[in-house]
Amino acid sequence: MTITETHSDLVAGTWKLDLSHSELSFSVKHLKISKVKGTFKDWDVTVTTGATIADTKIEASIDVSSVDTGQEQRDQHLRSSDFFLVEEHPHITFTSTSVEAKGDDFTIVGDLTLRGVTQTVTLKGEFGGVITDDYKRTKAGATATTKIDRKDYGVNWNAALEAGGFTLGDEVTITIDLQVDLQPAA
Repeated sequence: MTITETHSDLVAGTWKLDLSHSELSFSVKHLKISKVKGTFKDWDVTVTTGATIADTKIEASIDVSSVDTGQEQRDQHLRSSDFFLVEEHPHITFTSTSVEAKGDDFTIVGDLTLRGVTQTVTLKGEFGGVITDDYKRTKAGATATTKIDRKDYGVNWNAALEAGGFTLGDEVTITIDLQVDLQPAA
């Protein structure tokens, strides 16, 4: 059973990000004992659905300068050449290459470009459903996650700890809580 069979109200069309009801977050191991978490405040997603779930295309762009960990000094460091190199690479992009679904669960494979390096990533997620709100706007929701190795994208900065090991882990977990609005037909 596919998402469109489970949710017949998921119609073909163009869906745009509802930023005020969505979140793009990340976390990375810090000091081997905890995690540093952050979000991106400025990003965009377009989902184009077709006759089948396999016809779905997803494109996303993230303004890297909008990184927010709740600590401005750390955010400035993340924007530097040690991490995101915002001056040369102001955006992270994602373009899907395939979408598969079984019930509410889905898998999206696509190309993630960060710091000018493109790698294939796989997002696993759950479709939340479709609803028409009080303003007669059709909305859909989903949550998805993936893990990347930051070194695959040239993000190599780290600092050795006196107790052994390093300040940061290599694996970064990315979580997307997404709400999109169906756009009126042209």
